Amino acid sequence: MSSEDEIQMDDSDSDQGDLDDECLSDDDGIALESHDQNNSEYRENAVPDNEVLNHDSLEIEMKKTIADVQAVLQTKGGMCRILLHKYKWNKESLLERFYENPDTTTFLIDAQVIPRHTESVPAGDSECDICCIVGPLSGLACNHRACTACWKSYLTNKIVDAGQSEIECMAANCKLLIEDEKVMTYITDPNVIASYRRLIVASYVETNRLLKWCPGVDCGKAVKVSHCEPRLVVCSCGSRFCFSCSNDWHEPVNCRLLKLWMKKCSDDSETSNWINANTKECPKCMITIEKDGGCNHMTCKNTACRFEFCWMCLGPWEPHGSSWYNCNRFDDSVAKTARDAQEVSRANLQRYLFYYNRYMGHQQSLRLEGKLYATVKSKMEQMQTLSMSWIEVQFLRKAVDVLSECRRTLMFTYAFAFYLQRDNNSIIFETNQKDLEMETEQLSGFLERDLDSENLVTLKQKVQDKYRYVEHRRKILLDHCAEGAEQDIWMFNE
Repeated sequence: MSSEDEIQMDDSDSDQGDLDDECLSDDDGIALESHDQNNSEYRENAVPDNEVLNHDSLEIEMKKTIADVQAVLQTKGGMCRILLHKYKWNKESLLERFYENPDTTTFLIDAQVIPRHTESVPAGDSECDICCIVGPLSGLACNHRACTACWKSYLTNKIVDAGQSEIECMAANCKLLIEDEKVMTYITDPNVIASYRRLIVASYVETNRLLKWCPGVDCGKAVKVSHCEPRLVVCSCGSRFCFSCSNDWHEPVNCRLLKLWMKKCSDDSETSNWINANTKECPKCMITIEKDGGCNHMTCKNTACRFEFCWMCLGPWEPHGSSWYNCNRFDDSVAKTARDAQEVSRANLQRYLFYYNRYMGHQQSLRLEGKLYATVKSKMEQMQTLSMSWIEVQFLRKAVDVLSECRRTLMFTYAFAFYLQRDNNSIIFETNQKDLEMETEQLSGFLERDLDSENLVTLKQKVQDKYRYVEHRRKILLDHCAEGAEQDIWMFNE
Protein backbone atom coordinates (compact mmCIF):
# COMPACT_ATOMS: atom_id res chain seq x y z
CA MET A 1 0.00 0.00 0.00
CA SER A 2 1.40 3.38 -0.91
CA SER A 3 1.61 6.17 1.63
CA GLU A 4 -1.08 8.08 -0.24
CA ASP A 5 -3.45 5.12 -0.04
CA GLU A 6 -2.68 4.59 3.60
CA ILE A 7 -3.88 8.02 4.66
CA GLN A 8 -7.05 7.86 2.53
CA MET A 9 -8.82 5.21 4.57
CA ASP A 10 -12.56 4.78 4.80
CA ASP A 11 -14.05 6.47 7.86
CA SER A 12 -15.50 3.18 9.00
CA ASP A 13 -11.98 1.84 9.49
CA SER A 14 -11.55 4.09 12.48
CA ASP A 15 -13.86 1.83 14.41
CA GLN A 16 -11.96 -1.38 13.55
CA GLY A 17 -8.78 -2.77 14.86
CA ASP A 18 -5.42 -5.15 14.84
CA LEU A 19 42.69 -13.60 29.23
CA ASP A 20 45.05 -15.80 31.26
CA ASP A 21 43.23 -18.07 33.65
CA GLU A 22 44.94 -16.40 36.62
CA CYS A 23 43.55 -13.09 35.54
CA LEU A 24 40.16 -14.17 34.20
CA SER A 25 38.74 -17.31 35.74
CA ASP A 26 35.74 -19.08 34.28
CA ASP A 27 32.51 -19.30 36.22
CA ASP A 28 29.99 -22.07 35.85
CA GLY A 29 27.16 -21.29 33.49
CA ILE A 30 26.51 -18.44 31.19
CA ALA A 31 23.63 -16.08 31.89
CA LEU A 32 22.45 -15.19 28.44
CA GLU A 33 19.07 -14.21 27.17
CA SER A 34 18.13 -14.10 23.53
CA HIS A 35 15.52 -12.13 21.64
CA ASP A 36 14.85 -13.58 18.18
CA GLN A 37 13.96 -11.24 15.34
CA ASN A 38 13.56 -11.04 11.61
CA ASN A 39 16.20 -8.73 10.17
CA SER A 40 14.91 -5.18 9.73
CA GLU A 41 16.52 -1.81 9.46
CA TYR A 42 15.64 0.81 12.05
CA ARG A 43 12.28 -0.72 12.81
CA GLU A 44 10.59 -1.56 16.04
CA ASN A 45 7.78 -3.66 14.61
CA ALA A 46 9.94 -6.80 14.67
CA VAL A 47 11.07 -8.46 17.88
CA PRO A 48 14.67 -7.51 18.82
CA ASP A 49 17.27 -10.19 18.10
CA ASN A 50 19.85 -9.08 20.65
CA GLU A 51 21.39 -11.17 23.42
CA VAL A 52 21.64 -9.96 27.01
CA LEU A 53 24.86 -10.79 28.87
CA ASN A 54 25.87 -10.26 32.49
CA HIS A 55 29.45 -9.74 33.70
CA ASP A 56 30.29 -13.45 33.85
CA SER A 57 28.90 -14.05 30.37
CA LEU A 58 30.88 -11.14 28.99
CA GLU A 59 34.07 -12.46 30.58
CA ILE A 60 33.53 -15.89 29.03
CA GLU A 61 32.80 -14.44 25.59
CA MET A 62 35.91 -12.27 25.81
CA LYS A 63 38.12 -15.19 26.84
CA LYS A 64 36.79 -17.25 23.94
CA THR A 65 37.73 -14.53 21.45
CA ILE A 66 41.18 -14.22 23.03
CA ALA A 67 41.66 -18.00 22.82
CA ASP A 68 40.74 -17.99 19.12
CA VAL A 69 43.40 -15.36 18.37
CA GLN A 70 45.93 -17.01 20.69
CA ALA A 71 45.57 -20.30 18.80
CA VAL A 72 46.68 -18.56 15.60
CA LEU A 73 49.35 -16.20 16.92
CA GLN A 74 50.77 -18.65 19.48
CA THR A 75 51.55 -15.91 22.00
CA LYS A 76 50.41 -14.82 25.45
CA GLY A 77 46.72 -14.26 26.04
CA GLY A 78 47.45 -10.84 27.50
CA MET A 79 49.16 -9.75 24.30
CA CYS A 80 46.23 -11.06 22.30
CA ARG A 81 43.87 -8.98 24.43
CA ILE A 82 45.97 -5.86 23.79
CA LEU A 83 45.88 -6.61 20.07
CA LEU A 84 42.13 -7.16 20.09
CA HIS A 85 41.67 -3.90 21.98
CA LYS A 86 43.63 -2.10 19.25
CA TYR A 87 41.38 -3.69 16.63
CA LYS A 88 38.22 -2.89 18.63
CA TRP A 89 37.65 -6.63 19.19
CA ASN A 90 37.19 -7.26 15.48
CA LYS A 91 38.80 -10.71 15.36
CA GLU A 92 38.33 -11.11 11.62
CA SER A 93 40.04 -7.81 10.85
CA LEU A 94 42.95 -8.65 13.17
CA LEU A 95 43.53 -12.10 11.66
CA GLU A 96 43.17 -10.78 8.12
CA ARG A 97 45.94 -8.28 8.80
CA PHE A 98 48.08 -11.00 10.42
CA TYR A 99 47.76 -13.35 7.44
CA GLU A 100 49.15 -10.62 5.18
CA ASN A 101 52.52 -11.23 6.91
CA PRO A 102 52.11 -14.28 9.18
CA ASP A 103 55.17 -13.71 11.37
CA THR A 104 54.05 -13.22 14.96
CA THR A 105 57.06 -11.20 16.12
CA THR A 106 56.90 -8.82 13.17
CA PHE A 107 53.15 -8.49 13.60
CA LEU A 108 53.47 -7.67 17.31
CA ILE A 109 56.22 -5.12 16.62
CA ASP A 110 54.20 -3.42 13.89
CA ALA A 111 51.21 -3.31 16.22
CA GLN A 112 53.46 -1.76 18.92
CA VAL A 113 52.67 -4.58 21.34
CA ILE A 114 56.36 -5.43 21.77
CA PRO A 115 59.30 -3.01 21.30
CA ARG A 116 61.28 -2.94 18.08
CA HIS A 117 64.60 -2.47 19.92
CA THR A 118 65.64 -3.47 23.45
CA GLU A 119 68.61 -2.51 25.55
CA SER A 120 70.70 -4.95 27.55
CA VAL A 121 70.46 -4.62 31.33
CA PRO A 122 73.07 -5.48 33.98
CA ALA A 123 72.62 -8.70 35.94
CA GLY A 124 72.18 -8.70 39.71
CA ASP A 125 70.77 -6.11 42.10
CA SER A 126 70.56 -2.50 41.01
CA GLU A 127 69.21 0.77 42.31
CA CYS A 128 65.52 1.35 41.52
CA ASP A 129 65.09 4.56 39.55
CA ILE A 130 61.83 5.23 41.37
CA CYS A 131 62.57 4.69 45.08
CA CYS A 132 66.42 4.62 44.85
CA ILE A 133 66.60 1.38 46.89
CA VAL A 134 69.12 -1.25 45.81
CA GLY A 135 67.61 -4.65 45.19
CA PRO A 136 66.31 -7.05 42.54
CA LEU A 137 64.58 -5.25 39.67
CA SER A 138 62.15 -6.51 37.06
CA GLY A 139 60.40 -5.02 34.09
CA LEU A 140 58.93 -5.37 30.65
CA ALA A 141 60.24 -6.29 27.21
CA CYS A 142 61.34 -2.67 26.84
CA ASN A 143 63.80 -3.36 29.74
CA HIS A 144 62.51 -0.47 31.81
CA ARG A 145 62.93 -1.88 35.30
CA ALA A 146 61.86 -1.11 38.84
CA CYS A 147 61.51 -2.92 42.14
CA THR A 148 58.45 -5.04 42.86
CA ALA A 149 57.08 -2.55 45.41
CA CYS A 150 57.18 0.31 42.91
CA TRP A 151 55.56 -1.77 40.19
CA LYS A 152 52.84 -2.83 42.62
CA SER A 153 52.21 0.74 43.75
CA TYR A 154 52.14 2.04 40.18
CA LEU A 155 49.75 -0.63 38.91
CA THR A 156 47.45 -0.34 41.92
CA ASN A 157 47.20 3.40 41.40
CA LYS A 158 46.39 2.97 37.72
CA ILE A 159 43.72 0.36 38.44
CA VAL A 160 42.06 1.74 41.57
CA ASP A 161 42.48 5.49 41.17
CA ALA A 162 42.72 5.98 37.40
CA GLY A 163 40.41 3.09 36.44
CA GLN A 164 42.66 1.89 33.62
CA SER A 165 42.79 -1.58 32.13
CA GLU A 166 45.28 -0.67 29.38
CA ILE A 167 48.33 0.45 31.39
CA GLU A 168 51.52 1.80 29.85
CA CYS A 169 55.05 1.22 31.13
CA MET A 170 55.89 3.60 33.97
CA ALA A 171 59.00 4.89 32.17
CA ALA A 172 58.60 8.35 30.70
CA ASN A 173 57.71 8.38 26.98
CA CYS A 174 57.41 4.58 26.84
CA LYS A 175 54.06 3.60 25.32
CA LEU A 176 54.44 -0.17 25.74
CA LEU A 177 51.29 -1.67 27.26
CA ILE A 178 51.68 -4.11 30.14
CA GLU A 179 50.12 -7.50 29.38
CA ASP A 180 47.75 -9.03 31.90
CA GLU A 181 50.10 -11.86 32.90
CA LYS A 182 52.71 -9.31 33.99
CA VAL A 183 50.14 -7.28 35.91
CA MET A 184 49.08 -10.35 37.85
CA THR A 185 52.68 -11.08 38.94
CA TYR A 186 52.73 -7.77 40.83
CA ILE A 187 49.14 -7.42 42.07
CA THR A 188 48.22 -9.69 44.99
CA ASP A 189 45.33 -7.83 46.64
CA PRO A 190 42.13 -9.73 45.68
CA ASN A 191 40.11 -6.50 45.67
CA VAL A 192 42.49 -4.88 43.19
CA ILE A 193 42.45 -8.04 41.06
CA ALA A 194 38.64 -7.99 41.04
CA SER A 195 38.68 -4.32 40.05
CA TYR A 196 41.13 -5.07 37.23
CA ARG A 197 38.91 -7.85 35.91
CA ARG A 198 35.88 -5.54 35.94
CA LEU A 199 37.83 -2.86 34.11
CA ILE A 200 38.96 -5.36 31.46
CA VAL A 201 35.36 -6.45 30.86
CA ALA A 202 34.23 -2.81 30.74
CA SER A 203 36.93 -2.06 28.18
CA TYR A 204 35.83 -5.10 26.18
CA VAL A 205 32.27 -3.81 26.00
CA GLU A 206 33.14 -0.18 25.35
CA THR A 207 35.48 -0.90 22.42
CA ASN A 208 33.47 -3.73 20.86
CA ARG A 209 31.24 -2.47 18.06
CA LEU A 210 28.72 -5.27 18.69
CA LEU A 211 28.25 -4.64 22.42
CA LYS A 212 26.59 -1.85 24.40
CA TRP A 213 25.94 -1.38 28.10
CA CYS A 214 22.28 -1.22 29.01
CA PRO A 215 21.47 2.36 30.11
CA GLY A 216 18.92 1.08 32.64
CA VAL A 217 19.41 2.23 36.23
CA ASP A 218 21.68 -0.18 38.15
CA CYS A 219 21.34 -2.80 35.41
CA GLY A 220 25.00 -3.63 34.73
CA LYS A 221 24.22 -5.91 31.77
CA ALA A 222 25.22 -5.53 28.14
CA VAL A 223 23.42 -6.31 24.91
CA LYS A 224 25.07 -8.03 21.97
CA VAL A 225 23.93 -7.80 18.35
CA SER A 226 24.98 -9.64 15.22
CA HIS A 227 25.60 -6.49 13.18
CA CYS A 228 25.97 -2.84 14.09
CA GLU A 229 23.29 -0.36 13.03
CA PRO A 230 20.68 1.94 14.58
CA ARG A 231 18.19 -0.60 15.89
CA LEU A 232 15.91 -1.36 18.79
CA VAL A 233 17.43 -3.58 21.48
CA VAL A 234 15.74 -4.81 24.65
CA CYS A 235 17.45 -5.70 27.93
CA SER A 236 16.10 -8.24 30.41
CA CYS A 237 15.55 -5.33 32.84
CA GLY A 238 12.91 -3.98 30.45
CA SER A 239 14.94 -1.13 28.97
CA ARG A 240 14.25 -0.55 25.27
CA PHE A 241 16.91 1.59 23.62
CA CYS A 242 18.73 2.39 20.41
CA PHE A 243 21.88 0.33 19.97
CA SER A 244 23.60 3.10 18.04
CA CYS A 245 23.19 6.01 20.49
CA SER A 246 21.95 4.27 23.71
CA ASN A 247 19.03 6.69 24.03
CA ASP A 248 15.46 5.48 24.46
CA TRP A 249 14.23 3.97 21.19
CA HIS A 250 13.39 7.02 19.11
CA GLU A 251 11.87 5.94 15.81
CA PRO A 252 11.13 7.72 13.45
CA VAL A 253 13.81 10.37 14.13
CA ASN A 254 17.39 9.25 13.44
CA CYS A 255 20.26 9.44 15.95
CA ARG A 256 21.89 12.50 14.39
CA LEU A 257 18.73 14.60 14.46
CA LEU A 258 17.81 13.36 17.93
CA LYS A 259 21.20 14.50 19.23
CA LEU A 260 20.62 17.96 17.74
CA TRP A 261 17.10 18.07 19.17
CA MET A 262 18.13 17.01 22.67
CA LYS A 263 20.93 19.58 22.68
CA LYS A 264 18.50 22.24 21.57
CA CYS A 265 16.07 21.30 24.33
CA SER A 266 18.55 20.93 27.19
CA ASP A 267 21.32 23.48 26.80
CA ASP A 268 21.31 27.25 26.47
CA SER A 269 20.83 27.22 22.72
CA GLU A 270 17.36 28.75 23.05
CA THR A 271 18.57 31.55 25.33
CA SER A 272 19.79 33.39 22.26
CA ASN A 273 16.36 32.99 20.69
CA TRP A 274 14.74 34.49 23.79
CA ILE A 275 17.17 37.40 23.72
CA ASN A 276 16.46 38.00 20.05
CA ALA A 277 12.71 37.85 20.61
CA ASN A 278 12.60 40.01 23.76
CA THR A 279 15.41 42.49 23.21
CA LYS A 280 16.68 44.63 20.35
CA GLU A 281 20.04 45.95 19.28
CA CYS A 282 20.89 49.60 19.06
CA PRO A 283 20.88 50.32 15.30
CA LYS A 284 24.08 52.37 15.69
CA CYS A 285 26.43 50.55 18.13
CA MET A 286 24.61 47.16 18.10
CA ILE A 287 24.58 46.79 21.89
CA THR A 288 21.65 44.68 23.17
CA ILE A 289 18.86 46.61 24.89
CA GLU A 290 15.83 45.32 26.81
CA LYS A 291 12.81 47.56 27.03
CA ASP A 292 11.77 48.24 30.65
CA GLY A 293 9.00 50.80 30.16
CA GLY A 294 6.09 51.65 27.92
CA CYS A 295 7.64 54.51 25.99
CA ASN A 296 8.97 53.61 22.57
CA HIS A 297 11.48 56.49 22.57
CA MET A 298 14.71 54.63 23.37
CA THR A 299 18.12 56.06 24.26
CA CYS A 300 21.09 53.72 24.01
CA LYS A 301 22.74 53.21 27.41
CA ASN A 302 26.18 52.96 25.84
CA THR A 303 27.83 56.22 26.95
CA ALA A 304 29.91 56.27 23.78
CA CYS A 305 26.75 56.08 21.68
CA ARG A 306 23.57 57.52 23.28
CA PHE A 307 21.72 57.06 20.00
CA GLU A 308 17.99 57.83 20.17
CA PHE A 309 15.74 55.51 18.20
CA CYS A 310 12.22 54.13 18.01
CA TRP A 311 11.61 50.72 19.63
CA MET A 312 8.90 49.96 17.10
CA CYS A 313 10.73 50.53 13.83
CA LEU A 314 14.35 50.88 15.01
CA GLY A 315 14.67 54.06 12.97
CA PRO A 316 16.15 57.32 14.31
CA TRP A 317 13.78 59.05 16.70
CA GLU A 318 14.14 62.58 15.31
CA PRO A 319 11.98 62.11 12.18
CA HIS A 320 9.14 60.78 14.34
CA GLY A 321 8.53 64.16 15.94
CA SER A 322 5.32 64.19 17.91
CA SER A 323 3.67 61.65 15.64
CA TRP A 324 5.73 58.62 16.64
CA TYR A 325 2.75 56.36 16.08
CA ASN A 326 3.09 56.90 12.32
CA CYS A 327 6.47 55.22 12.33
CA ASN A 328 5.03 52.41 10.24
CA ARG A 329 5.48 54.80 7.29
CA PHE A 330 9.19 55.13 7.95
CA ASP A 331 11.05 52.71 5.73
CA ASP A 332 14.72 53.46 6.18
CA SER A 333 16.69 50.47 4.85
CA VAL A 334 18.70 50.06 8.08
CA ALA A 335 15.58 50.04 10.21
CA LYS A 336 13.82 47.65 7.83
CA THR A 337 16.74 45.21 7.93
CA ALA A 338 16.72 45.30 11.73
CA ARG A 339 12.97 44.71 11.86
CA ASP A 340 13.18 41.82 9.42
CA ALA A 341 15.88 40.12 11.51
CA GLN A 342 13.72 40.60 14.61
CA GLU A 343 10.68 39.04 12.96
CA VAL A 344 12.67 36.04 11.71
CA SER A 345 13.97 35.45 15.22
CA ARG A 346 10.49 35.64 16.70
CA ALA A 347 9.13 33.26 14.07
CA ASN A 348 11.95 30.77 14.70
CA LEU A 349 11.25 30.83 18.42
CA GLN A 350 7.52 30.33 17.94
CA ARG A 351 8.16 27.43 15.58
CA TYR A 352 10.55 25.77 18.04
CA LEU A 353 8.09 26.19 20.93
CA PHE A 354 5.30 24.66 18.84
CA TYR A 355 7.21 21.39 18.39
CA TYR A 356 8.85 21.47 21.82
CA ASN A 357 5.53 21.85 23.67
CA ARG A 358 4.00 18.91 21.83
CA TYR A 359 7.12 16.80 22.32
CA MET A 360 7.03 17.51 26.06
CA GLY A 361 3.26 17.03 26.20
CA HIS A 362 3.48 13.47 24.93
CA GLN A 363 6.46 12.82 27.20
CA GLN A 364 4.42 13.96 30.20
CA SER A 365 1.43 11.86 29.11
CA LEU A 366 3.74 8.86 28.76
CA ARG A 367 4.88 9.28 32.37
CA LEU A 368 1.39 9.86 33.73
CA GLU A 369 -0.13 6.97 31.82
CA GLY A 370 2.39 4.68 33.48
CA LYS A 371 -0.07 4.76 36.40
CA LEU A 372 -2.61 3.04 34.16
CA TYR A 373 -0.83 -0.26 34.71
CA ALA A 374 -1.96 -0.24 38.36
CA THR A 375 -5.54 0.61 37.38
CA VAL A 376 -5.60 -2.06 34.69
CA LYS A 377 -4.11 -4.65 37.04
CA SER A 378 -6.92 -4.02 39.51
CA LYS A 379 -9.52 -4.29 36.75
CA MET A 380 -7.96 -7.53 35.47
CA GLU A 381 -8.12 -9.05 38.96
CA GLN A 382 -11.76 -7.99 39.26
CA MET A 383 -12.61 -9.56 35.90
CA GLN A 384 -10.95 -12.83 36.91
CA THR A 385 -13.19 -13.07 39.97
CA LEU A 386 -16.19 -12.92 37.67
CA SER A 387 -16.04 -15.06 34.56
CA MET A 388 -12.75 -14.54 32.73
CA SER A 389 -9.49 -16.49 32.87
CA TRP A 390 -6.01 -14.94 33.23
CA ILE A 391 -5.40 -15.28 29.49
CA GLU A 392 -8.71 -13.64 28.62
CA VAL A 393 -7.96 -10.45 30.58
CA GLN A 394 -4.50 -9.81 29.10
CA PHE A 395 -6.06 -7.58 26.42
CA LEU A 396 -6.12 -4.73 28.96
CA ARG A 397 -2.39 -4.86 29.60
CA LYS A 398 -1.80 -5.12 25.85
CA ALA A 399 -3.86 -1.96 25.36
CA VAL A 400 -1.71 -0.02 27.84
CA ASP A 401 1.45 -1.35 26.17
CA VAL A 402 0.19 -0.11 22.79
CA LEU A 403 -0.76 3.24 24.30
CA SER A 404 2.73 3.69 25.75
CA GLU A 405 4.42 2.83 22.45
CA CYS A 406 2.19 5.24 20.56
CA ARG A 407 2.95 8.04 23.02
CA ARG A 408 6.67 7.40 22.62
CA THR A 409 6.38 7.37 18.83
CA LEU A 410 4.34 10.57 18.79
CA MET A 411 6.85 12.26 21.07
CA PHE A 412 9.69 11.62 18.63
CA THR A 413 7.61 12.51 15.56
CA TYR A 414 7.72 16.12 16.73
CA ALA A 415 11.52 16.08 16.86
CA PHE A 416 11.42 14.57 13.36
CA ALA A 417 8.96 17.19 12.12
CA PHE A 418 10.94 20.11 13.57
CA TYR A 419 13.80 19.49 11.13
CA LEU A 420 11.66 18.26 8.22
CA GLN A 421 11.42 20.47 5.14
CA ARG A 422 7.94 21.22 3.86
CA ASP A 423 6.94 19.28 0.73
CA ASN A 424 4.28 16.81 -0.37
CA ASN A 425 5.86 13.99 1.62
CA SER A 426 5.87 16.08 4.79
CA ILE A 427 2.14 16.70 4.31
CA ILE A 428 1.52 12.94 4.14
CA PHE A 429 3.65 12.52 7.27
CA GLU A 430 1.68 15.17 9.15
CA THR A 431 -1.61 13.55 8.12
CA ASN A 432 -0.44 10.18 9.43
CA GLN A 433 0.81 11.91 12.58
CA LYS A 434 -2.55 13.61 13.08
CA ASP A 435 -4.47 10.33 12.63
CA LEU A 436 -2.25 8.49 15.10
CA GLU A 437 -2.49 11.33 17.61
CA MET A 438 -6.27 11.45 17.42
CA GLU A 439 -6.70 7.69 17.82
CA THR A 440 -4.15 7.57 20.65
CA GLU A 441 -6.08 10.22 22.58
CA GLN A 442 -9.27 8.22 22.12
CA LEU A 443 -7.62 5.05 23.42
CA SER A 444 -6.17 6.96 26.37
CA GLY A 445 -9.54 8.46 27.25
CA PHE A 446 -11.26 5.09 27.05
CA LEU A 447 -8.74 3.39 29.35
CA GLU A 448 -8.84 6.24 31.86
CA ARG A 449 -12.59 6.83 32.01
CA ASP A 450 -14.68 4.03 30.50
CA LEU A 451 -13.38 0.77 31.99
CA ASP A 452 -16.27 0.53 34.46
CA SER A 453 -19.01 1.71 32.13
CA GLU A 454 -19.27 -1.38 29.92
CA ASN A 455 -20.14 -5.03 30.45
CA LEU A 456 -17.19 -7.39 30.18
CA VAL A 457 -17.90 -8.73 26.68
CA THR A 458 -18.50 -5.27 25.22
CA LEU A 459 -15.50 -3.87 27.08
CA LYS A 460 -13.15 -6.50 25.68
CA GLN A 461 -14.42 -6.02 22.13
CA LYS A 462 -14.13 -2.22 22.26
CA VAL A 463 -10.66 -2.21 23.82
CA GLN A 464 -9.32 -4.79 21.37
CA ASP A 465 -10.79 -2.99 18.36
CA LYS A 466 -9.40 0.34 19.48
CA TYR A 467 -5.86 -0.72 20.35
CA ARG A 468 -5.56 -2.80 17.18
CA TYR A 469 -6.58 0.17 15.07
CA VAL A 470 -4.21 2.50 16.96
CA GLU A 471 -1.43 -0.03 16.46
CA HIS A 472 -2.29 -0.10 12.75
CA ARG A 473 -2.10 3.70 12.46
CA ARG A 474 1.27 3.66 14.20
CA LYS A 475 2.55 1.06 11.74
CA ILE A 476 1.38 3.16 8.79
CA LEU A 477 3.25 6.21 10.08
CA LEU A 478 6.44 4.30 10.81
CA ASP A 479 6.32 2.43 7.50
CA HIS A 480 6.02 5.73 5.66
CA CYS A 481 8.99 7.17 7.58
CA ALA A 482 11.08 4.05 6.93
CA GLU A 483 10.21 4.02 3.22
CA GLY A 484 11.13 7.69 3.00
CA ALA A 485 14.50 7.02 4.61
CA GLU A 486 15.18 4.08 2.26
CA GLN A 487 14.25 6.14 -0.80
CA ASP A 488 16.07 9.22 0.53
CA ILE A 489 13.06 11.48 0.07
CA TRP A 490 13.24 13.26 3.43
CA MET A 491 14.91 16.67 3.36
CA PHE A 492 15.97 18.15 6.69
CA ASN A 493 16.97 21.62 7.84
CA GLU A 494 19.77 21.14 10.32
